[in-house]
Amino acid sequence: MDRVNIEFEDGIIAADGESHFHSGKEGGSAMTSLNERAPVIADELFNLDQLDVLYDSEKQALWTYMRPEGRPSFTPPMLADFESWQRLIATSFGVGKVPLRFLVLGSRSPDVFCYGGDLALFRQLIMDRDRDGLVLYGHRCCEILHRNINTLGIPMLTVGMVEGTALGGGFEALLSFDYIVAEKSATFGLPEIMFGLFPGMGAHALLSRKLGSAMADRLIVSNKTYTAEEMHEIGLVHHLAEDGEALEATRDFIKRSDRRHAGLVAARKAMKVSWGLELSELTRITELWADAALQLREQDLKLMGRLASAQQRGAARAA
Repeated sequence: MDRVNIEFEDGIIAADGESHFHSGKEGGSAMTSLNERAPVIADELFNLDQLDVLYDSEKQALWTYMRPEGRPSFTPPMLADFESWQRLIATSFGVGKVPLRFLVLGSRSPDVFCYGGDLALFRQLIMDRDRDGLVLYGHRCCEILHRNINTLGIPMLTVGMVEGTALGGGFEALLSFDYIVAEKSATFGLPEIMFGLFPGMGAHALLSRKLGSAMADRLIVSNKTYTAEEMHEIGLVHHLAEDGEALEATRDFIKRSDRRHAGLVAARKAMKVSWGLELSELTRITELWADAALQLREQDLKLMGRLASAQQRGAARAA
């Protein structure tokens, strides 16, 4: 394997060609020699507040784990980290930069991938009649989602690794990945309809393209929790793993995909061309979501608050 050496600069750490993992922090695995200039990874990527990032230079894979503060959801600080994460990946990796073939996202939260949107924030914005705040939040989510769908312009494969519950926006986020690896005990759902809303950050656009409009509508309005095996049967989950083995299953997927990488990347790109999914479609839907949110009744908001509290307690018990 060609050797790419490490170089330290102000605020920057370079990728290496031999060390298996690099976290950008002291105490990591051994690095290669420092005697040549090399492509570099911005050190900031390894110092995000709510995302743990590791680079496997042997497999040219970037592993990222959500490490939320509080309820495992897409709070504004978490969104800010994802925006920085995408910006730093786009500037550090790609053709002529540090090589990147696989991007993996998982979660450090026990038994939870992500509960989705920030329900406490939604409730407050709705009570304040703050449509602009709802739209701003939704647009940020859509922009992150759309960039992920398009793999940040890098010829790589993206993988969502699920070891627990993925609800609402957490499920929608997974739909933007090329592949989903899930443990058999993982569950998926879109609960928004239970309090009078619909998932506003990608579910309609992506599910209708992946499954057709009728099946997409069934998933969106059913308020049903689906198992990983059910999701595998309809093609949304690509690889099933035994409980506790999602990491190994993802590594196996990377190994098996390595030789076919160029073909798989091209096939996924062709599929997305056929989708014709523009950012404007996503943002228009999220604006409809914001308008619907402002029509919720007091009892709907109470239910939203109870759900957020229950999820917060569950996350605290599991921590």
